[in-house]
Amino acid sequence: MVMRRSTHGAMSLDEFAQNNARRRSSFHFYEEHSVRLSLVINGHPYELSCDPRTTLLDTLREALGLTGTKKGCDLGQCGACTVLVGGRRVLSCLMLTATVDEEVTTIEGLSKEGEPLHPLQQAFWDHDAFQCGYCTPGQILSAIGCIAEGHAGSAEDIRDYMSGNLCRCAAYPRIVEAIQSVVSARADDAISS
Repeated sequence: MVMRRSTHGAMSLDEFAQNNARRRSSFHFYEEHSVRLSLVINGHPYELSCDPRTTLLDTLREALGLTGTKKGCDLGQCGACTVLVGGRRVLSCLMLTATVDEEVTTIEGLSKEGEPLHPLQQAFWDHDAFQCGYCTPGQILSAIGCIAEGHAGSAEDIRDYMSGNLCRCAAYPRIVEAIQSVVSARADDAISS
């Protein structure tokens, strides 16, 4: 079945498949244009070659198979691709892999199989702070950054400093509750220590 481009400029299925195949094949770059990189991701060292134009998001998902980091808008507007680089929040769709010089933490690196969940993962579960779950990895990593940066002192601060992470299911009140519960538990632990 051959589809033609519509009058609205929409791409046919054949054109879409060809463009997607071209994009995917461009990920396996020619040797003469690639750069060798040493990365530490979730505590594990990686040696890889990639095109210097490759985003961290594409490296994580396509080269390393770490698909917990989501591709949402690919424009730095939704926060679904948030990871931690050196403990700081980064939109991985905007960061080039070749510029990474500190450890990267993705959602897969927060807790190992068979171990307890990271406190924020558990809080999201306990507070039902997700619906479809697509934005959840980015929300959790952004929340870790938000707390580490000292921006989780109030619900208003949390809403403000988490505003770069969109939730299309509108689970925002529960996301704020989950973050507050972790901050409160840490404060209680500090007081009792």
